Amino acid sequence: MTLSIDIRGLPAQGLRFAASPLAELTAVLHVLAEPEHHPRPAARAAGAGAGPGPELAERLREADVLWRSSQADFLLPARPRPTLGEELDDVDRLDDETYVTAALVSTCGGGRDRLAGPSPLADGGARERVLRLAQARGERQEAFTARLLADPGAVRARIRRTLEQCAEEFFDAVWADVAGRLAADLRVKNDLLRRQGLGPALASVSGALSLTPDGGCLVVDKLQDRAASARCTGLTFIPSVFAHPHLVVVHSPGWRPVVQYPVAEPEPAAPVPLETVALRLAALSHPVRLRLLRTLARGAHTTGELAHIWELSLPEVSRHLAVLRRAGLLSAGRHGRHVRHALDLPAVSALGSDLLAAVLR
Repeated sequence: MTLSIDIRGLPAQGLRFAASPLAELTAVLHVLAEPEHHPRPAARAAGAGAGPGPELAERLREADVLWRSSQADFLLPARPRPTLGEELDDVDRLDDETYVTAALVSTCGGGRDRLAGPSPLADGGARERVLRLAQARGERQEAFTARLLADPGAVRARIRRTLEQCAEEFFDAVWADVAGRLAADLRVKNDLLRRQGLGPALASVSGALSLTPDGGCLVVDKLQDRAASARCTGLTFIPSVFAHPHLVVVHSPGWRPVVQYPVAEPEPAAPVPLETVALRLAALSHPVRLRLLRTLARGAHTTGELAHIWELSLPEVSRHLAVLRRAGLLSAGRHGRHVRHALDLPAVSALGSDLLAAVLR
């Protein structure tokens, strides 16, 4: 269960450690949208004065599908710039098709293969299918998708203005507070890369990163099996004060791979009762259930969505969900015609920081 990035033939200048204002803003917005996933970063955000006013908070609720459970690829720049404005200018240079597809991966879930086929910007049937997928994810996803498909230019401009307002209201202060810490981390990483090579630099980023014996692939220990290529395009590592415990990886076809990593190591979790550990570990003894749990950590999903993502039958997914539910690791709720299953984060947290970090990575 790993993600592999082919880096054979990648020139030294193609590998870069750099800070990104846009990526850090996205990390802060994710923390504000899901504070229970990030108790330490949430406290840090509050301490730095992060928090939108009522009008901006409403605009963020409209758009949080782009960063709540997963981050749209264009929010993690492959070529970080010194300022947020410059990075937003780069986003503006994307054509509508590229931008919309990246956004739909977040609103529809299940990866880009789910969106294969005619463009929903030009094909009515594809548009209806995408709207159905978004509807299954929730009302906000459906509403955002409908607006995006109806007028992508207007939505793109509104998203940019919303992010600019974030900078004006709170993020400029946050960035000033964390920039020194990010710069210090980058000095360490770049010095290791220059003096000792990629292996030691990766080891300092995360224990979840490693190189294959031949040095040709970067292996990311995540509960998924995917492959990507960094050939001819490069590979970017972006540090974040607010990303903990996530290790975020952009690995979509056509995008330069990006790894966003937390600069702070997690603290050990408090001990939990042995009976609780035994009950939940029994439910997590099957690799398929671990994969389902990893997907559910990104947000609630229907049985059908989970079956599609992992290429399993509906009865098989239902059986595994029942085991997880009996162990108290999941909850289920009906939303219109759809029943969505959600992760019980406190129950998973009680099992320890290693499992929590692996599930949320």
